[in-house]
Amino acid sequence: MRLLQNIINLHKPVGPTSHDMVDLVRRATGEKTVGHAGTLDPFAQGVLLVLVGREMTRRQKEFMQFPKTYVATLKFGATSDTDDLTGRITELRITNDELNSQSGIRNSVIANVLNSFVGDIEQVPPAYSAVKLSGKKAYEIARKGGAPALKPKTVHIESIRIIRYEWPELEIEVVCGSGTYIRALARDIGEELHCGAYVEKLARTRIGPYTIEEAVHPEDLSIA
Repeated sequence: MRLLQNIINLHKPVGPTSHDMVDLVRRATGEKTVGHAGTLDPFAQGVLLVLVGREMTRRQKEFMQFPKTYVATLKFGATSDTDDLTGRITELRITNDELNSQSGIRNSVIANVLNSFVGDIEQVPPAYSAVKLSGKKAYEIARKGGAPALKPKTVHIESIRIIRYEWPELEIEVVCGSGTYIRALARDIGEELHCGAYVEKLARTRIGPYTIEEAVHPEDLSIA
């Protein structure tokens, strides 16, 4: 187990929650005070910084401010009420004039739209998120059929790079600041392209200096 100054760079797999991973580290280390520096949704995988011990968990906000890198696969032509593959998917009638039924939207059009999201942008969090409204989490309101009145917040996107594009899928690498929702970014890209989009796959590959290549897998932890 790679335990450096009571920080575990853990590779969270698809499926478990971030809280599940914290519980796993509690059992492996025997330490009761354990936290993490940035949630990963159950459908996502990748770097989860787990902080062990009271001294380290007090520095949680410091670690959460590190820039993050994600690799995301966006699915065009549909939307999701959760902005990812786990939600209710709605197929759309695409109205983008740049759409070719065989090859999709032109690469240059997509590149221009992606570039418009680089820098400081206003982003409305997903309806299914942990943002609190009058003491309730947004996803609690959404699950009961409500429409959370979420306000936009300023987030920073350092860069967006196209890795692969084969309509209707687009794989991108996003380097961003704290508080950025990749699900919301996908939703907004789809809206700007007039074709809809949601996140089909998501991996966090870096938090600050901590990379996915150096991350330890849960099965490699020694359970106390």
